[in-house]
Parts: sequence; C-alpha cells; structure tokens
Amino acid sequence: LHLFSFLDKNSRKSLAKTCHKLLEVFQDPLLWSLLSFHSPAELKKNNFLLGPALKYLSICWYSERVKVCNVEDWMKNNFQKDFCNRHENTVSDFLLEVCNRCPNLLSLTLSGCGHVTDDCISLLLKNCPNLRTLKLENCVRISDQTLQAVAYYGGSLQTLHVDFCRNITQTGLERVREKCPSLTLRAERSANMIPDNKPGKKLMLEKASRKLV
Repeated sequence: LHLFSFLDKNSRKSLAKTCHKLLEVFQDPLLWSLLSFHSPAELKKNNFLLGPALKYLSICWYSERVKVCNVEDWMKNNFQKDFCNRHENTVSDFLLEVCNRCPNLLSLTLSGCGHVTDDCISLLLKNCPNLRTLKLENCVRISDQTLQAVAYYGGSLQTLHVDFCRNITQTGLERVREKCPSLTLRAERSANMIPDNKPGKKLMLEKASRKLV
C-alpha cells in the first residue's frame, strides 16, 4: 500500500493487472483518499476508485479549449456547441457520484469547469457536510446561488475561493461575508468581471443604442 501511494493512477492500474494480490491493494479504499484530474476525459478512465475514503478532490482543466466552454450558450456557433456537447455533463455527473459515494470529502478544487452549475455545488454541499475547503476558479456558471448555498449548507466550510467566476457579484460576496463571518473568503476579479447577458437583454440594449444614434 505504501509503494502504491507513490504511483499515479495509470501505474496503479497497470500493476493491479499483474496479480491478484496487487489487485487487492489497488482496491483498498485507503489508497484513494486523494484524487487529482487534469481534464474531463480523465474522469472517464477506469483507473481509480471512488468511495467514502476520498478526502481531497481536484479537477483542474488548464487548456485553451476552456475558452470555448466559457462562451455563453446562446452565442456559441455549431462547432463550439458540438465541442461542448461531448463533455458538458462529464464533470457534473462525476460530482453527482461524489455526492452519493464520498460523504467524508474535506476539500474540493475546480478550475476551468465551465459547465458545472450552482445546483451541482449546492447538492455537494448538502451531501458532504464535512467539506472544509471549496475552491472554484474560472467556473463561469457559478453565481451568487452558490454563495447562498454556502451560507445554508456550508457549516463546516472554512475556506472559500471563487476566483474569476464572472457571475459572482459584489452583493453576493457581501451577503456571504455577513452570514459567515468566520469564513476565509477570496474572490479574485470575480465581482469586477462582465457577467452573462440573456439574449433578450442584449437585443434591448442594441435597440436602445440605435435609438440614441
């Protein structure tokens, strides 16, 4: 078990295929207290175990392709829509599994997860009552609704980061600070970014500008 702890997920899986004893080690829940992923595609690989032993989870996608996910749905062209359709539910579905199977989660870090919604994070806060650290970076669908969920369900939460999340507002940040005074809160750039616009709102603005001209 100690030897396996130094190996990455693929190496663990490869060793587990060599003999029954090593397969038993691979299946030991104690081996899987920490999981780190670097793209949505990695979540679909059968090279890890998800269970109550999981304490620390990180899903960070640092790729130029994240920019496509960050485009508002109604503004995407067909190519962008096709690209997102291939993976838009991957992270959310995985987090749903975490909600159901990993009640002892202590820390969650998400970066570049442009399709993760407030509802997904709210459900995770409900089902993982021991969560102490929640770090969200460049997750464009996250809004003040997540901050409200933190106030309601994040009783154990000590650290909250919502960096570069464009739909977080200053009002939402002030409210969560008021309701959770002991929470260490960081929101780099979030409240200063341009939030999403609904198609109808954009059309009204365009009409108004034409009238002014």
